[in-house]
Amino acid sequence: MPVEVGGATTPALAALRHWVFDLDGTLTEAVHDFALIRRALDIPPAADILGHLAVLPADEAQRKRDWLMQHERALAEAATAATGAVALVRALQGRGCRLGILTRNARALARVTLEAIGLGDVFDEADIIGRDETVPKPAPDGLLYFADRWAVPPAQMVMVGDYLFDLECGRAAGTHTLLVNCAGEGWPALATWRTPDCAAILAGLDAG
Repeated sequence: MPVEVGGATTPALAALRHWVFDLDGTLTEAVHDFALIRRALDIPPAADILGHLAVLPADEAQRKRDWLMQHERALAEAATAATGAVALVRALQGRGCRLGILTRNARALARVTLEAIGLGDVFDEADIIGRDETVPKPAPDGLLYFADRWAVPPAQMVMVGDYLFDLECGRAAGTHTLLVNCAGEGWPALATWRTPDCAAILAGLDAG
C-alpha cells in the first residue's frame, strides 16, 4: 500500500482521478545506461544530457540527438513492463481516470515503448508528452499542460515516477507525487507517497 510521506493534509490516493506517469523506469523496467550515453556523446559525467545537448552548436547537437534517438529506439523496441504496471494502468482506465505520459524521451519512442509493453491502446496521442512537446522535467510545464488540457487544478493530479526529476516536476506544478521503483531512501521531502512498485499501488487502491 502507498506510504504517505508528504504530510497529513494529503487526500486519499484513490480519490485522485487524473494520473500522469513517467515512462522509462516507472511503467517499464529501467534499462537506460546514462553513464554509457554520456560517454558516447562526450557529455560530462555530472551533466544533464538534454540540458547539455540544448546548448551545443546546432550541427553537433543534431548529430548527437540522432545517435540518441537510434540508441533509445532499440531500448524502446525491447522494453518490458515494470512489475504491476500494465494491471495498474488498465485498472485506472477501467475506473474512468484520465491518464497521461510525461517523459524526457521522444514522443515517437514513447509510443513504441507503450506498444512493446501492451499499453499502446490506452493513451491518446495528445496525452503523450515528450521532450520535444514541452520543456523537459524537472520543469513543471508538462504537468501544467495536462492541468489545462483536462481542465483540473494541479492539486487534483498525481505525478508518478521513479526519479528526482519526476518529484521536482510535480512539486513545482503543484500536483501530488508518487515515487515507485526506487531503492534506498529516495527523496522523502518531495514525495507525497512512495511504494515499491505499481503492483503495490493497485493493491492499495483495491484495499481502499
